[in-house]
Amino acid sequence: MSEKEGVRRKNNLEKSWKEFLKDENVTDKALISGRIDAEFEHSHEVRREKFYQTRVRVKRLSGIEDLVPIVVSDSLIGDERMKTSFKDKWVEVVGQFRSYDRKDKDGKRHLELFLFATTINIYDDERELVEVVNENRIYLNGYLCIKPKYKKTQRGIEITNFIIAVKKNFGKSYYIPCIAWGRVAKWASGLEVGNQVEIYGRIQSRKYFKRFSKDSDKGEDRIAYEIFGMEIKKVDEELI
Repeated sequence: MSEKEGVRRKNNLEKSWKEFLKDENVTDKALISGRIDAEFEHSHEVRREKFYQTRVRVKRLSGIEDLVPIVVSDSLIGDERMKTSFKDKWVEVVGQFRSYDRKDKDGKRHLELFLFATTINIYDDERELVEVVNENRIYLNGYLCIKPKYKKTQRGIEITNFIIAVKKNFGKSYYIPCIAWGRVAKWASGLEVGNQVEIYGRIQSRKYFKRFSKDSDKGEDRIAYEIFGMEIKKVDEELI
């Protein structure tokens, strides 16, 4: 690919992101870029449209990598290209962060989170890239649906956890867990259930060990996903 074509593809991605931000009907918008962590796996099918899932490794400035789960329609990539290997290839994704309540075989429910791709660029050769940049941006507009949980760590770091409901069409909502640190956490701790907020931040992941029971040392490693709120505001108020 020529440098001109590479710039065009990059500009198209930025254009998709900016168009997302301008669209007031879209209440969650995300842009990420990084390396594909594993081959695409079939997720589900709706009206003969096939959807595939994988995760993208996005590196922070600190060097820590977040694993961002994505779901992509075969219409964005193509059936023939889906037969090739994508592991470790560089990818750029614009989309919406969604959730659904999954029921396991044991009857327990889990909140599954993923980035639903609306635009995707996969580079077969890194030389196609004009510049390798790890992007991780998200905007959410939703309503606080549980009371924020505020705490201080032993080192005095302030943390607030909360969940917002992002409304969709037909009265449906996606429930997105969020976290804030420092002065933003202190401010967010004062939010009340029902408050409408806008959040600018990033999608992040963290690994943890889930015990099968309180009295057992046995368990399994899991990954939790959440939105790190860098800037939060109530609607019609100034950013914090």
